[in-house]
Amino acid sequence: MPDGSSGAIWVHGEVTRDGSLARISTEVATVARSLGETAGREVVGVVVASDPAAAAAELARYVPRVLALTEPATAEHAAGTIVGQRLAALIERDHPAWLLTGAGPEGRDVAGVVSALSGWGILVNATAVRWDDGPVVDMSVFGGKLTTTSHFTASNGIVTVRPNVVTAEPGPATGSVDRTDAIGELRLPQVKVVDRVAAESMAAPIEEARIIVSGGRGVGGSEGFKLVQEIAEALGGTVGATRAAVDAGWIPYAQQIGQTGKIVKPALYLALGISGAIQHKVGMQTAETIVAVNRDPDAQIADFADLVVIGDLFEVGPALLTALRERAG
Repeated sequence: MPDGSSGAIWVHGEVTRDGSLARISTEVATVARSLGETAGREVVGVVVASDPAAAAAELARYVPRVLALTEPATAEHAAGTIVGQRLAALIERDHPAWLLTGAGPEGRDVAGVVSALSGWGILVNATAVRWDDGPVVDMSVFGGKLTTTSHFTASNGIVTVRPNVVTAEPGPATGSVDRTDAIGELRLPQVKVVDRVAAESMAAPIEEARIIVSGGRGVGGSEGFKLVQEIAEALGGTVGATRAAVDAGWIPYAQQIGQTGKIVKPALYLALGISGAIQHKVGMQTAETIVAVNRDPDAQIADFADLVVIGDLFEVGPALLTALRERAG
């Protein structure tokens, strides 16, 4: 018997290593719930994992109904291909119309597998989604220089939503969680996880940080990032960087912000020695407040920062650090 209504909007609930729901899935669920309210469609979350209970319960805070499917294979294998197959089988059984997932590594894998198995089209990296007889998707292209608006020509499809383009908001009431069974066999090759390497821990994952202090080419090197780190610690924030700084080997890729790095939405973004090229701008432009320190008054970042301090960051930075420490007592 089908477990979901025909024509529904489905949300892929991504599960983290500790079994909790990924933050990006709370954002995607918020988008889906808004679409469902406008369209009058049922919104259903789907969690596929070796132990889906915790993530499914969390997702139920955001959508009215969640399907939880236990799939042991995800415990020791890359989840994307496995989850995609299970979702495609459930889609064939229940006939939803739309699938929304996060535009992260797993979400992209899931979207690709579901598209290949179901024949559904995909609109990727959505920065906004609204309803007009179907999902209408805004996408940032050409390094953020243009925004396109697209819709599906079919009556079904997949949308991947970029992280941090919406603020996650729980629904008015907690939804139900229903167990569902796997259908068919897993036929695609599985990628076994043979090792896990943990990155150095930060005060907070950079995507979730409320305060980010970022350095660019103007920081000058690894030594310069020590000042960036000190200011971040004084503010209770996290360190970020531009691609130029990462490519130079001054800081790990995990802290890169921009088109080829992380998309962030902090309350405060402090940019030190960053020119503000469009490739970096697309990763941080949704910050609530942007403060830049740059000795070039014509730097691109001056066009969109809320406050620009014209000066040498190795003079301004230590002065700021002193003031912060005095204020903290």
